Formats: sequence, structure tokens, C-alpha cells
Amino acid sequence: MKKLRKCAVCGNYTLGNAHCGKPAASGHPAGYDPNDRYGDYRRRWKGVSYED
Repeated sequence: MKKLRKCAVCGNYTLGNAHCGKPAASGHPAGYDPNDRYGDYRRRWKGVSYED
């Protein structure tokens, strides 16, 4: 079974391991982990805050 991958250069999705001459990354987001130590830092960097 092939997995969907995303090209880092052009942003297109592909089933191959490479696209535009560069390796393609996973097209799926990372899984949610409630014990993620760095999640707060990532949300601050994106400008999203869930704390009230």
C-alpha cells in the first residue's frame, strides 16, 4: 500500500518517494500527544493560544 506524500518544493501531493528531484515528506500531520513538551511553543510560534 502506497502512502500519500507531499513535495517540499512545489507543494503537490504524490505517491512516489521523490518529486521535483527532491525527497517527498509525509503528507499527514503528526499525531496528537497530550504529553507533548513542545506543543505550547509551537502554538505560540503559529500565533494560536488555547489557554484562557
